[in-house]
Amino acid sequence: MYDNYLYSNITISGLPGSGSTTLLDSLREELKFDGWVGYNGGGYMRDFAKKQGLLDVSGELHHSAGAYPDDFDLQVDMDMRKKLQNERRWVLESWLSGFLAQQVPGTLKILMRCSDKSVRVDRIVNRDSVTPDEAIANMNYRYEVNAQKWRRMYKAQWDEWVVKPGTMRPSDPIDFWHQGLYDLVIDTYVSNQQESLERVVHAITQKK
Repeated sequence: MYDNYLYSNITISGLPGSGSTTLLDSLREELKFDGWVGYNGGGYMRDFAKKQGLLDVSGELHHSAGAYPDDFDLQVDMDMRKKLQNERRWVLESWLSGFLAQQVPGTLKILMRCSDKSVRVDRIVNRDSVTPDEAIANMNYRYEVNAQKWRRMYKAQWDEWVVKPGTMRPSDPIDFWHQGLYDLVIDTYVSNQQESLERVVHAITQKK
């Protein structure tokens, strides 16, 4: 149990194999007795895609954002932003959660990264039971499709939330995972699961 939380909500962002979902699970367990609730955006979207017949349920690899329509993507993302603006003690994990938290007071924005690509690949191989070549192809495809779609969809929000306040310059490319958008960056190649958890707990709490 902790007291005097320094933040109302937490977002966790990161590309596949960075450790973002692992951190979400750790925080769910660590903070559950204080009323924090964890939300996995990717899991929610996968369930939707399966129910709508947009995803091959026999496949193990995760799908791209191209599996569902723009309006659904927008609805889910804006709902996450509203939670951060109006509610407390959410831990929201998704590719874009940190971007959606821009200019929302009281939100700790965490970026998870892994500086060794081979480690990222190995994590996906073990998670999804695929070959390294399949993992790399899926990582690259999802990044390209997702980034292209979201740059198109969220150009106006990027300008309003990121460029206008001066976080990034107008000439800078749209990069939802630029470290300058985040309060805490954790490299899981050098920080293990427990160390990553401790860094976040230290950032959000003052112990009794």
